[in-house]
Amino acid sequence: MKRRALTSLIAFALGTTLTAGAFAQQTSLRVFSGGQNQRPDLMRKLFDEYQKTNPNVKIEIETGGATSELQRQYLSTVLNAKDSAIDIYLIDIVNPSQYMAAGWLEPLDAYVGGPSAMKPYLPVYSQANVVGGKVAAMPAFADAMFMYYRKDLLDKYGIKEPKTWDELSAAAKKIQEGEKNPNLQGLSIQGAPIEGAVCTFLLPYWSMGKAFNDASGKMTLDKDAAAKGMDMWLKMVDQGVMKRNIAEVTTPATVNEFKAGQVAFAINWGFAWDRFRDDADSQVKGKVGVMPLPAVAGGKSATCVGGWQWAVSAFSKSKPDAAKLVQFLASPASSKFLAMEGSLLPTIQSVYTDADVVKQVPWFKDAANVVIAGQARPMSARYGEVSDAIRTTTSAMLARTKTPAEGVAEIDSRLTRVMR
Repeated sequence: MKRRALTSLIAFALGTTLTAGAFAQQTSLRVFSGGQNQRPDLMRKLFDEYQKTNPNVKIEIETGGATSELQRQYLSTVLNAKDSAIDIYLIDIVNPSQYMAAGWLEPLDAYVGGPSAMKPYLPVYSQANVVGGKVAAMPAFADAMFMYYRKDLLDKYGIKEPKTWDELSAAAKKIQEGEKNPNLQGLSIQGAPIEGAVCTFLLPYWSMGKAFNDASGKMTLDKDAAAKGMDMWLKMVDQGVMKRNIAEVTTPATVNEFKAGQVAFAINWGFAWDRFRDDADSQVKGKVGVMPLPAVAGGKSATCVGGWQWAVSAFSKSKPDAAKLVQFLASPASSKFLAMEGSLLPTIQSVYTDADVVKQVPWFKDAANVVIAGQARPMSARYGEVSDAIRTTTSAMLARTKTPAEGVAEIDSRLTRVMR
């Protein structure tokens, strides 16, 4: 644990200590902290620090679900049953409006002072966590899709960071031809019917300057542009830039293949950086660069923002204590701790430029601009249906069981009724 991060963390925790001290009634809080990628090990350290200065609070941690979909399924089962066993839970950025509509979370306005409490956070997170004018949840840490690339290979072939998808495709082909390695992929994306495939559909579309929905959540899909984006991916498959079974590629597969030195460019989430740098079997240590995602010629760079939020269960029997813990977990001190200890992206812009953070995680200087310019997946009270329609159909288009025109028309038809 880094000394300065720990010091600021303890200072914040002291500020939240119950005035009744040791004479207050013991409270037990159970927190669902997601799966491995949400770093429950670091969350446990945060909970331990909180308990030291709030000795009347005992925090139990629950983990599970390797993916956002599995975690959502589990929480849906627990919360639909109005089970009070979980007091606080970690949810994806796309879930606050869905959970608020279902009556599953406790609005936090009475505890945090209303929407003004969201001012320190990056706009995409403050917007996602305020639903119908009420604070639905508080940001835990950010995430975004980044373009990772092999710095050593770009240097070797005199290639600058590509600004357009066409430039990236040409750069990948040049590297593949020069390396003469049949196992070297030019670009890896996620084409399996998982949550990442929602972003696979949106990335080229957004990079044309197109919007999937308006501020009210109503769908504004440009079907021709969306089909063009999927055609672009398939063209890369035909050119050999992407592997032919791209429709089967998952998030871990991209990470593992890039880590093994089998990929020149890879789109993946922020957690992948530590895997490339720290894993004992990484073949790319010291060889990895991070850059903004390319755009379609004439468009603009755009990335898919993820990230996690702390919500208090509507069925908790200890809501005030749970809300107090959430405030601590969403504080600048906690954000700094997670950044320095686990390279978890901050939701507060000032943390990106904190001297201690920059020294520990130098790539955050570049990451900040990518996250700030990122876009959120569609915010909808029926996000489960939105996600299912996009990710399963995107995978089918990449598998060529549906043409881009057919797939986009199906997405449009299914979601026109959902996103009104």
